[in-house]
Amino acid sequence: MAEEQQTITEDDLWLIDNYIVLIDYYDRTISRIAARCVRQGNIALEEYKFYPYVLDVLEEICETGEAIMNNHALYPYVERKISGGIEALQNNLAIFQSELTNNQSPEMLKEDPNAAQKINEAMSNFDKAVDPTVGAGMNIDELMQKLMAENNIETGEN
Repeated sequence: MAEEQQTITEDDLWLIDNYIVLIDYYDRTISRIAARCVRQGNIALEEYKFYPYVLDVLEEICETGEAIMNNHALYPYVERKISGGIEALQNNLAIFQSELTNNQSPEMLKEDPNAAQKINEAMSNFDKAVDPTVGAGMNIDELMQKLMAENNIETGEN
């Protein structure tokens, strides 16, 4: 039996563009908050009073990435728009999901009745051999360069 052709809408294509924009926005937000934390006495990011906003951005990245991954008809577009294609999207999405899971407070988890299931699903795809604390103590630029190198993302720097 032939596979059914799925129609791609502008909204579907928007998901890919939104995912790319959200990642850039997340990087810029983290950089800005890190600078703000330094100016506030070198406090930890998690101590910054507006840190939950970072989790909101992470959640939107994860939701958008999951929507793209669940729509196989978008894969050819992902291959054209995202360096490294589907594999890079999948690897980065796992990192973002892990980051979101690792930074949610118990109060946040109580608000979402499906949180435990989401965490289990995210963790089942997470490579437990990778220590998420590696890189602690790096400044934001060093950390971002490390993450980009691990995901084979070109920085455009020489």
